[in-house]
Amino acid sequence: MKEDDITIPINNTKIRSSTSPSASSSSGTRRCPWRHSQTGLAVLAVLSLVSSTTAWLSLVFSDTTTRCWHRFKDWERNPWHHHLHLHKQPPPPPPPPLISSSTFINNTNQKQEEEGDKEELSLKHIVFGIASSSQLWNKRKEFVKLWWRPNDMRGHVWLDEKLVHKKNAGSDDDDDRLLLPEIMVSEDISRFRYTNPIGHPSGPRISRIVAECFRLGLPNVRWFVMGDDDTIFNPDNLVSVLSKYDSNELVYIGSNSESHSANTYFSHSMAFGGAGIAISYPLAHSLSKIQDDCLERYPKLYGSDDRLHACVSELGVPLTREHGFHQWDIRGNAHGLLSAHPIAPFVSIHHVEAVDPFFPGLSSLDGLRLFTKSMKTGPPSFLQRSICYDHKRRLTFSVSLGYVVQVFPNIVLPRELERSEQTYSAWNRLRHRSEFDFDTRESHKTACKRRALFFLKDVTKHGNVTVGSYGRAKERDGLKRKIYCFPRQLPLRHVQNIRVVGYPLSKNWHLVPRRLCCRVNQTNDDHLRLLVGQCRKGGLGSFVDSVSFNVHKRVGQKLNMQTAKPSSLEIVVFAFTVFFRRAELAQMPVRDSLAYYDRFDASEYLDNQRALQVRC
Repeated sequence: MKEDDITIPINNTKIRSSTSPSASSSSGTRRCPWRHSQTGLAVLAVLSLVSSTTAWLSLVFSDTTTRCWHRFKDWERNPWHHHLHLHKQPPPPPPPPLISSSTFINNTNQKQEEEGDKEELSLKHIVFGIASSSQLWNKRKEFVKLWWRPNDMRGHVWLDEKLVHKKNAGSDDDDDRLLLPEIMVSEDISRFRYTNPIGHPSGPRISRIVAECFRLGLPNVRWFVMGDDDTIFNPDNLVSVLSKYDSNELVYIGSNSESHSANTYFSHSMAFGGAGIAISYPLAHSLSKIQDDCLERYPKLYGSDDRLHACVSELGVPLTREHGFHQWDIRGNAHGLLSAHPIAPFVSIHHVEAVDPFFPGLSSLDGLRLFTKSMKTGPPSFLQRSICYDHKRRLTFSVSLGYVVQVFPNIVLPRELERSEQTYSAWNRLRHRSEFDFDTRESHKTACKRRALFFLKDVTKHGNVTVGSYGRAKERDGLKRKIYCFPRQLPLRHVQNIRVVGYPLSKNWHLVPRRLCCRVNQTNDDHLRLLVGQCRKGGLGSFVDSVSFNVHKRVGQKLNMQTAKPSSLEIVVFAFTVFFRRAELAQMPVRDSLAYYDRFDASEYLDNQRALQVRC
């Protein structure tokens, strides 16, 4: 065989191929030139890509593919149920319902006309729904006993299942029935989906408590209030707060969390359930109609209050914030929050098991008993702040009625005292100031500036005046303070007890609240008395009044004794006060005007002052 001739067998036939230049040139002239072109290959690739993409899109967006995909997802969730209903297409979640606002408003107006002039709101118009479980109720029922009034209040404790009563516990069970709300078992919630990986499946059950309370059909109900079994309510202040709103409207009342992270994760416009949620009767009526369908649209939410908020949002009702509801998403020492309560009626606190005992030397439950005793003695003024000064000894008194008296060894301005001392951490154990959605301040690290604490020991009531006894708490570093702060001594080092006389607040104080005023009344070196009450109308507050009164007193003594002239500072402060009170001073002698600043508005407290022989 020659080198230029090659025989190739194909299908048992031999084809002779020549590799000579003449043969190759003649074969190249017979082939199409575009097959060797790169442009032709690119065109073919683009055409194939376009055709395959078109075929894929038509397949994805076809009705057949959509039905098959939904059927596969349903089978993936519940394969045993689905194979029995292969030919039934699952319906999509229903959209939020459309409520006829005109019809609802007409019904509300008709109801108002039928009722006419309603009587004043009281506890009998409120139904409480307390969320609990069969595992926790036997322990946490002690918290409910602290504030529940069986003869004046209506409500139920909603459990996940029936309680298993212990043997030989008949007398205790009878006492519980008399002292606690009636126990109810919630409806079955197994039909509701719950897909949150870190939450608890009890969320849908607890979120339906208001709707289940509504379906009980109790008469003469204006408000439904939902809370947890570890929530402490102040019932009297709750009535005062709810009386500000029209119960015939759709009203959703509550408060946010103290933790910024919690508000960001859930919602800044959501009422947290532990603090308590108040829902008007018409809103509960609307929720009972839509809530079951609404819950199907939110299987991924975490708990109960966010599910309730989602359904309320579908009705278009915003949150009405009240600063007296406290979620208390904190841990550790709650002193900073209790001693800096907002200027608003105290309504509730939550998570009382997660914080330290309120009072030194008492257990958590005993401290709560003293706490609620003080709350019941003077509900409107409980935990209200008052700040006054002793300029002669340069002392600042910060009073939290029913809890503590703080004595600072220097003059501390009200703007700083209104900030909460950060003695606690957030629920997620973070302590940075940016974690809290309110004003905080660091504790004094210098022992010389640290305040002395006088905690409540006992409280009594004389007429409508409360008298509290506050005992001095032990100093942790008393010896160190004596050494390093010499010659400055401890504030009121000889005083072991402070008596605080609290005058009652006016009925409408909660409508336009204001921080209370106080006056220092030193009886002797061992006893100190503080007088706390509403600031008189037109008063400038405890700080300005205390400054002006001390200056007036010194100036008056100098004028009466015809001694040296007052200092320039005294004249400036005196002129400043006279300018703002010139109308009052023009109608009374000088001596009467000076004494006028050293008392409260006696028109509201004449009977108490005569009984106690107290001249402020």
